[in-house]
Amino acid sequence: MKHAFSILLFAVLFVMVGCKDKSEVVSPKDWENTTYLTSSADEQMSETYYKPYCGFVGDVMPFYDVNTQAIRLFYLQEYRPNPTGTYHPIWGVRYADGTYENEGEIIPCGGLMEQDAAIGTGSCIWCKEQSKYYFFYTGNKYFPTAEENGQAVQYATSTDGKNWSKNSVFVLRGNDYGYSNNDFRDPFVFQDDDNLYHMIVSTTTGKGTLAEFTSTDLQSWTHKGAFMTMMWDRFYECPDVFKMGDWWYLVYSEQHIAIRRVQYFKGRTLSELKACTANDAGKWPDDHEGFLDSRGFYAGKTVSDGQNRYIWGWCPTRKGNNNTATGSDKEEPEWGGAMVMHRIIQHEDGSLTLGKVPAIDAKYNKVAPVKVMRVQGEATDAEPFTLTGTSNILFNRLGNHNHLHMVVTTATEQDNFGISLCRGTSMVSAADSSVYYTIVVNPESASQRKIYFEQRGEGSIGQVGYIESYAFPRPADNTYTIDIYTDNSVCVTYINDNVCWTNRIYGIQKNCWSLDCIAGSITVTDVSVTQY
Repeated sequence: MKHAFSILLFAVLFVMVGCKDKSEVVSPKDWENTTYLTSSADEQMSETYYKPYCGFVGDVMPFYDVNTQAIRLFYLQEYRPNPTGTYHPIWGVRYADGTYENEGEIIPCGGLMEQDAAIGTGSCIWCKEQSKYYFFYTGNKYFPTAEENGQAVQYATSTDGKNWSKNSVFVLRGNDYGYSNNDFRDPFVFQDDDNLYHMIVSTTTGKGTLAEFTSTDLQSWTHKGAFMTMMWDRFYECPDVFKMGDWWYLVYSEQHIAIRRVQYFKGRTLSELKACTANDAGKWPDDHEGFLDSRGFYAGKTVSDGQNRYIWGWCPTRKGNNNTATGSDKEEPEWGGAMVMHRIIQHEDGSLTLGKVPAIDAKYNKVAPVKVMRVQGEATDAEPFTLTGTSNILFNRLGNHNHLHMVVTTATEQDNFGISLCRGTSMVSAADSSVYYTIVVNPESASQRKIYFEQRGEGSIGQVGYIESYAFPRPADNTYTIDIYTDNSVCVTYINDNVCWTNRIYGIQKNCWSLDCIAGSITVTDVSVTQY
């Protein structure tokens, strides 16, 4: 037996030595010189598109604290699994310069038999006259009876912004005012130009409605009727009302299963804003129904630091880390994920788009090499990169946190191009891996473009449903300045400060990426990758 083992060991060593000098055999850890697809996983905690070490981020409630001059982001903490009946306590982080400082639990859930056994979205406001913070939130009753309220508005107060006391007496119930006793949630409180407090609540009266209440002291509230009736069979969650320049805005999240996006309305006055949906009129604020992002960004709410206004929402996780599980008419994305931030851009006509955040951009400050690994089709291997017909240029591997920048110019208004992620080759040849994922900038017409998300490669499904962008105008000079920011599996794309597209794409880290010409001809310059 000993003799046989020696022969076997010698044979293994012979094979290893014999293979050592063969160029086709490459160490699996040679990241710089290989292109094969590898499995990658998210870090436990994400810092740019924030995710806590344990659990996930639910609805975000931004607040600018005038006393500390800091942006604080309260959110519903999603554990998975959550405790039975008592879930989504309010946690908080403090934001500054693209980083987050955890503040821990802010408002805990109530007991299993209390109105706020589970907590839902709300808003925080500072009352200068009382030197007191008020936090209005949704109390979700655990298995309410027919006589009880499934949802009601409650509040807590604080004098220092850290230690909060729930008001055990105040409960605002929808059925006391002719609204639903189960759908009565997401209170948002703001002040108008005359410093009167308004509370907007998402509810129904057989038809989706934003109910309005007013107050002078944040304690006694007067019902004012409907702030806005919702069009058709829609339901507007997480309302946020603010004034920016000369315009009033309502930002909301459309619950309808086929839409599931963040949208907005605008008006020169509050009255004009309220009239945007009168009689199902649909007075849209722009030419794409007020959509601000894709289905990969939800529950967006805003805050201003006095100079800029930003919006935070969550990018959902996908079931089984499946990039194609983007939702359908029968299946929603998973609830909660990572906290995503954008800067709000106000245009001359009052319309809004979302753009990159300077502090996040500055965070990606480590220049990474950009190395051409393979060229397929009619394409050049040096910048300026030109690609014609069906061709692509494969670049070296990315890290966990990447900023891809490039300027793409199409030859005509109909040329089709994309940027592929999670791409690689097989272990034994230069052939593509079975599937990869492409951000396609598609010509909808001679004057409009739209971003689509495609699974490409052998055996792929092609276009992935329900995750496309809104249509946006083709730039007059056919030039697209593209910035893609990735933090683990969260991917945010901006084009010309005119379109924002957020998505969850698993497998970006440690894999290659490519520039793709799908049809026509493109020229690509200023290609760079920065990381941190």
